[in-house]
Amino acid sequence: MFHSQLPAVDVSDVPADGIVLDVRENDEWAAGHAEGAVHIPMGEVVARIAEVPDGGRVHVVCRVGGRSAQVTQYLVAQGVDAVNVNGGMLDWEAAGRPVVADGGEGYVL
Repeated sequence: MFHSQLPAVDVSDVPADGIVLDVRENDEWAAGHAEGAVHIPMGEVVARIAEVPDGGRVHVVCRVGGRSAQVTQYLVAQGVDAVNVNGGMLDWEAAGRPVVADGGEGYVL
């Protein structure tokens, strides 16, 4: 299975100023996301690859880690320094990392 060779980090290893790419759907993003994250839903990543930030390691996140693992695999194949965030936004929130929503304070669906 490809996950064993997929670069991954725990939520605690994502730097406060790190690049975070959230690949969840629009409703999930609106409910709560990492502050400063870039939002490109998984199904749009190929078409919007130019919007993936450069200038450092990209930490890819979804709800629990499945979709982000697939996107990370794709980005690495494109030469991007990308890592999957284990546990996704559920672990992010559980770890007490900041979560914001389009309307203010957020929570993860």
